[in-house]
Amino acid sequence: MITNIQPLLMESTFLGLDTSNVNPVLLVAIIIVAGLIAVVSAVSVGVSIWLAVKYVKFNRRQNSAGITGSDAARKILDDNGLQKIRVSVVGSVLFGNSYSHWFKKIRLRRLTNKKTSITSLAMGAQKSCLAILDKENDPDMRQRVRLIPLITFGPFAFIPLLAVGVALDILVFNTTGVATIVCAGLGILFYVLSFILSIKVYKTEIKAQERAYIVLKEERLATDEEIELMKELFKLYNIQYINDMILAFLQVLLKILLLIAKAQMRSSASSSN
Repeated sequence: MITNIQPLLMESTFLGLDTSNVNPVLLVAIIIVAGLIAVVSAVSVGVSIWLAVKYVKFNRRQNSAGITGSDAARKILDDNGLQKIRVSVVGSVLFGNSYSHWFKKIRLRRLTNKKTSITSLAMGAQKSCLAILDKENDPDMRQRVRLIPLITFGPFAFIPLLAVGVALDILVFNTTGVATIVCAGLGILFYVLSFILSIKVYKTEIKAQERAYIVLKEERLATDEEIELMKELFKLYNIQYINDMILAFLQVLLKILLLIAKAQMRSSASSSN
């Protein structure tokens, strides 16, 4: 198969590569990964749309307790001795429903904060249960607290490190490209590490979801039917999260393959000179 497509690859360019100087097996791997990224991206869009539909639908349906997300969070926190944890509203779509160990705060989106809906109740309860896990010194939660800074800022290290590598090549190594490749490799390493650790951290989100179902039932804040609807909503959230992690991994893999391909191109150019 590779032999059959080799002439085509040698006469074309792909993702800015001079394919005549790239190993055909490596180029096929790049094409496959790029194709997978396109497929996973399409699935991600579909899941995001379906999640948005469910989010809005359940956000329009009133919960049986007639309680808002912020009130539910406040009640659950107070009942578990967590009066010091604040509940605030955030209007940003980027920074949505969350719990912060460092700021001792639960943030709920403005779209759900003051609504007496199933969505609002689910979000308030789940984020409150993250605070409960934190108070109980849950081992997965402890690990989450330690890893969040690296997971949050790790992916952003790629561009600064790449810029440092380019600067070193221009100012010190006379544009050999070695520093750029090394720094880019370090940036990708941070990216990969952040991806791996985010899988471990997500265990706490699942734990908080399961804990929320128990708390809501014990405190009679939700019926069995409402809890089943919440499970449906969180299931879509989990699928989206896993899908996004797969997409992030494929993007990192593509960067690594492109880095290797460009190194091959430089090596080929150097040998021809």
